[in-house]
Amino acid sequence: MSTSRWTKEQLKLAFHLYCQLPFGKLHSRNPEIIKLAKLIGRTPGAVAMKLVNFASLDPAITSTGRAGLGNAGSLDREVWAEFHADWEALAVECEMLRRNLDRSAPPEDEADELLVPEDYTGETKRVVTEQRIKQNFFRRAVLSSYRGRCCMSGLSESRLLVASHIVPWSKDKANRLNPSNGLCLSAIHDRAFDKGLITLTDDFKIVVSKELKRKKEPFVMEVLLPLDGRTIEAPERFAPQVEFISWHRSKLFVDNRK
Repeated sequence: MSTSRWTKEQLKLAFHLYCQLPFGKLHSRNPEIIKLAKLIGRTPGAVAMKLVNFASLDPAITSTGRAGLGNAGSLDREVWAEFHADWEALAVECEMLRRNLDRSAPPEDEADELLVPEDYTGETKRVVTEQRIKQNFFRRAVLSSYRGRCCMSGLSESRLLVASHIVPWSKDKANRLNPSNGLCLSAIHDRAFDKGLITLTDDFKIVVSKELKRKKEPFVMEVLLPLDGRTIEAPERFAPQVEFISWHRSKLFVDNRK
């Protein structure tokens, strides 16, 4: 196993994995950490330590008193900054790097809904493949940040969870894959949020629209109305950015539409 300095490519792959693992699973026994360590010629302990170094740069971690290891180097900070400047390009680059190192392994985005049809060829296949990589990265990053639980209802059935954009995909290209532009929501809460029937205050309290409050349907009264005024469950990492929340409240929330 290598004892040399980490290369930038190795650090990118490590941060890519950091984004997709729950904070509590950043340890050397994690199979995904063991696999990455083997691919890049490092020990699982060294990779786990590097992931915890990255945690020391994450405000969502440090704001709760968890400091990580606190000895992230300048190259670690550079990789952190590069990802935050261009999430889409780095997510695709890192997935391709990983696949090149492990050509025998199936892609990690092989969930049924993420498969690339066999009859897609050439440029179309490349575009679809990249799209699936991006979707898979965003989903894993957001769901792992929220410990695989809907931040409004606490639902933990992964098949019913959505990595929901705060500012929609079509409205902010630069932040399409930014985990801080995501919430882990159940499918029903995602739909209500996406349609502006619920929103958040800048201190992450849920606001239910007047339109929903006028509904007398049992489901709405039992499931959605009690959310009003509740604080969402905070993520372990990548806390929602207030500017994204403000945008959603002012642009999408039905109570504020003219």
